[in-house]
Amino acid sequence: MKAHPEREGFSRAKRLLTLIVIAALMLGQSSPALAYLKFGVPVRGQQVTLKWSQTPRYFVSNTGVAGVSATDFQSAVARAFATWTAVPTASITYQFAGVTSASPGADDGASVLGFQSRPDLDRVLASTNFLVDSTTGALIESDIFFNSAFPWSVSANGEPGKFDVESIALHEIGHFSGLGHSALGETELLSTGGRRVLSAESVMFPIAFAAGSIASRTLKADDIAGISDLYPDGNFATVDGSLSGRVTKDGQPTFGAHVVAFNVATGLMVGGFTLNAQGQFSIGGLSPGPHIVRVEPLDDADTTSFFDAAQNVDVDFRVAYLDRVIVVPRGGDSGSVTLTVVRK
Repeated sequence: MKAHPEREGFSRAKRLLTLIVIAALMLGQSSPALAYLKFGVPVRGQQVTLKWSQTPRYFVSNTGVAGVSATDFQSAVARAFATWTAVPTASITYQFAGVTSASPGADDGASVLGFQSRPDLDRVLASTNFLVDSTTGALIESDIFFNSAFPWSVSANGEPGKFDVESIALHEIGHFSGLGHSALGETELLSTGGRRVLSAESVMFPIAFAAGSIASRTLKADDIAGISDLYPDGNFATVDGSLSGRVTKDGQPTFGAHVVAFNVATGLMVGGFTLNAQGQFSIGGLSPGPHIVRVEPLDDADTTSFFDAAQNVDVDFRVAYLDRVIVVPRGGDSGSVTLTVVRK
């Protein structure tokens, strides 16, 4: 068992009556390409954003594990759902439907969160599955399993050597809601072959903090921007602003480049990617004011944590900064900017 596992492998989406693995995120949108990674499903030749059309109902398993009773688990999960609901610029809410003896992954139309023992998945703390209507793209069910092969805790301050249920639930509920992974984090390679997280500016970063940490119980600016983009409330478009543009190398568009907007006044960061053949990006949910813009390759990460393995993600370029500070207006866009990168 690895000491510092990933939160999950790719979340799997299952079409009604047909089991498939959807590793593809929402790519190839019309211009401008939204920079948040969102899950999508192909319907009649079009990519449909995977999101709930009404308040999702969820059940919690009546089975606990060592150190975490079923009641403890239910409470930790409820806190995590409440954290996403509390985002002021998002409209998503969730409804607790009760306790169940059913296991996550049963494909019964009920969204279930619970423990399963999967010692074979020695780098997977938890994973989120979807059941989707293949004719409409409607999201029918989403299950989350927590791997009981790992030690778990719900302690208010965390427990050494145990993973925090609430922190991991917060990440998985982001997937449950339709969000993909964020690249706003720094890791270092361990002698065991795993990675240790040094810092993360997003709960949706794909690698978990070490056992005992409760650092991921709080949403960051990147998470808030992403969930608000998926489920905007009435004020989202007027309170915050956006930054858009494109990334080029040798005069050609660059796909899969990671673009980060850093707010000079607050220190908050929101990241995204170039997601279409034109190398375009658009990062919304930014607090108005001056921003430094950085672009970097995904050369220190597994690109399949963010993109379909078949996608040609360009990682052959150096980190670059826009040569000027961009002022993001309230309720508006910065105007298109171009970031030019060079080969390594």
